[in-house]
Amino acid sequence: MARMATTVVASTLPPARSGGNLLDDDVALLEGVRREGAGEHEQACRELGALADTPELIRDGFEANDHPPQLVRYDPDGRRADEIDFHPAWHRLMATSVEHGIAGASWADPRPGAHVARAAKFIMIAQVEAGITCPLAMTHSCVPALRLAEGTAGWEPLVSSGIYDTAPVPASEKRGALVGMALTERSGGSDVQTSTTTAEPDGSGDWRVSGTKWFVSAAQSDAFFVLAQTSGGLSLLLVPRVAPDGALNGLRFDRLKPKLGNRSNPTAEVDLDRAHGVLVGEEGRGVRAIMAMIGGTRQDCVLGSTAVMRLGTAEAIHWARHRVAFERRLVDQPAMRAVLADLALESEAATAGALRLARANEAAHAGDPAEALFARLAAPVLKYWTCKRAPQHLGEALECQGGFGYIEESRLARAYREAPLMSVWEGSGNVQALDVLRALGRSPEAYEAVLGEVALAAGANRVLDAELEALRAASPDAADEGGARLLAGRLARAIQASLLVRHAPAAVSSAFCATRLGPVAGRTFGELPAGIDAAEIVERAAPGSLG
Repeated sequence: MARMATTVVASTLPPARSGGNLLDDDVALLEGVRREGAGEHEQACRELGALADTPELIRDGFEANDHPPQLVRYDPDGRRADEIDFHPAWHRLMATSVEHGIAGASWADPRPGAHVARAAKFIMIAQVEAGITCPLAMTHSCVPALRLAEGTAGWEPLVSSGIYDTAPVPASEKRGALVGMALTERSGGSDVQTSTTTAEPDGSGDWRVSGTKWFVSAAQSDAFFVLAQTSGGLSLLLVPRVAPDGALNGLRFDRLKPKLGNRSNPTAEVDLDRAHGVLVGEEGRGVRAIMAMIGGTRQDCVLGSTAVMRLGTAEAIHWARHRVAFERRLVDQPAMRAVLADLALESEAATAGALRLARANEAAHAGDPAEALFARLAAPVLKYWTCKRAPQHLGEALECQGGFGYIEESRLARAYREAPLMSVWEGSGNVQALDVLRALGRSPEAYEAVLGEVALAAGANRVLDAELEALRAASPDAADEGGARLLAGRLARAIQASLLVRHAPAAVSSAFCATRLGPVAGRTFGELPAGIDAAEIVERAAPGSLG
């Protein structure tokens, strides 16, 4: 159903924010691109930044949600089709994203910083429409898993081609491909060991997969990673959508999920009937194999949360700069300015942490053991905290627009529905917090790697110094499940604080440390202590267009 036109007189509303550049208008993002080693890619990021702030692409984001995908079960001749029909806006958004390297192209780019630049582009395009980021994230993250099996070698050139190819044909006939996941069954999400899907050898070295998957992400993908039980235990297989003969590969799509948010992206319930698959990794080690992919998609959940928080911050400041109440601009009123500054602090901290994680992952894939150690703990820590903060942040940003923020003409209504998704996807808050304990148990040196990163700012802020000392004295117990969330949050905030102390203006870093570190409880956005330079923080975070 199309959106209803607003009945508010247009002249009473601030002008729509567009026509700028999502890179240059975001000081924290631009500085992060340069700081984390992606300077060589800056111009490519800038080109996407300009495109992502055009009225046309912003409108495509609305259109893709106003006309969600439809499942076409049968073709006009009555034959089973199981196709997904999209509005043209979806394809325009996907083509733009894939061609700008946000899917798998960074794996084929040998230049340093390629993955960091891709992360920055992800943050920008996710502000236009979050639904497309699911297939982009899975396609980018699948490459390490593809490299675990010889039989999947032909897929990497397709996912890294930078070509958006929607043709429903066998892989051998495609120029580009998207890859999704089919892990979850009706029995539940995180406990994948209870999977009832099975796979048996077909006599030729490949496998036949049968069962039902309850949550198949990006159902239009050209191939899916599927967890299934074999005689050797839970295993991972890559199942193409289309068989070599051009027929659907044993897949039957029952329905598309009516989700709270992420409506433009099709998520399906799918039956598999002896679908052809290729074993990925060792038989019986399916969880280990899929983690090669999930490490990347978890990073992209951090990027997605960062994106919606930046959108919320930019829209709230833009609105407050143009909206007048009680004969003063909202941005000039101290209570509103405190809220805006607090939103900006959270957004900049998320940006700094997300790009630092992207650099760590890029270095880890290149063989850097120290960065791999840091990423092992920083990934679940930042995924837990950043994704938890996004729904709270978007709720406050939406409130800055008042009633307008709650209607579909506002970009924040859709962003608010998207915000909880990143915390649920790829492991909820408890799963991440428990993974922190798992990392400490298996790689205790990862704790020192994270504290070493925090210590790079030692001596520059007394509040951070005190938190670092407390974390060093904590000696976290890998068996303390009840305290896992508290530990994860403290480590995330310490990483973010260290980055801001080292790289952001003092007004930003001191305010962040004063409000996020130490014994702070029960805070909501806008509860700033005395002495914070809210005006400077807001000015730094303000979008440049129509300012």
